[in-house]
Amino acid sequence: MNKIFLAVSFFLYCNGISAQNTDNPFRDSLRIASNELSFHPDSVDLRLKKASWNIQLHEWNYAKDEYDLILKFNPRNLSALLYRAYVNVQLLRYNFARLDYQNLLTIVPGNFEAQLGLALLNEKDKHYTEAYDGINRLISQCPDSAIAYAARANMEVERKMYDLAEDDYSKAISLDNDNKDYLLNRADIYIRKKKKDLAIADLDRMILLGTPRASLKNYYQKAYKIK
Repeated sequence: MNKIFLAVSFFLYCNGISAQNTDNPFRDSLRIASNELSFHPDSVDLRLKKASWNIQLHEWNYAKDEYDLILKFNPRNLSALLYRAYVNVQLLRYNFARLDYQNLLTIVPGNFEAQLGLALLNEKDKHYTEAYDGINRLISQCPDSAIAYAARANMEVERKMYDLAEDDYSKAISLDNDNKDYLLNRADIYIRKKKKDLAIADLDRMILLGTPRASLKNYYQKAYKIK
């Protein structure tokens, strides 16, 4: 499965390009994929490709239509199940998303992406105990996954469990040293915990990795105000 999807799913397309932009290069790719599909309507690969561009453009219903059609004839297509679950979450169809994840896990027990998606879905749907139990199981199965530790840290921040969140982000960073999202989130926790020097160190590290200092202005201001 595509690890890029995991990162995008985890951060909920927070930096996605708006579908309202008519000059969006994704629209050109979508037009090409749609044209190809018109000549090869039975191609699962082309239909998956078109749906992926629909997702990039936040055209959730169009993407869902493509996955529905694929799964109508190929109900065990893992990619279609995984991505339809994600699309269903965006459409607030949580029960349908949960069913897709569960069906995928029936086909491939222990599948990492489905377990992660289900844990994130349970968190979003306020099934907090199930979410935390699920991410704990995933970490026990995949102790070298930075994304799993970061996902748990995010849950812990929501619960104001900052000590645990700090530990989990630190573990995630040890596994993925140059991940700027993890560094920023840990810096935010350090600021909350009044750990001035550590917060600044993480922010400085982000600048070394290419983050513009101006984009971190608010975080630096908060850090330097700590006495």
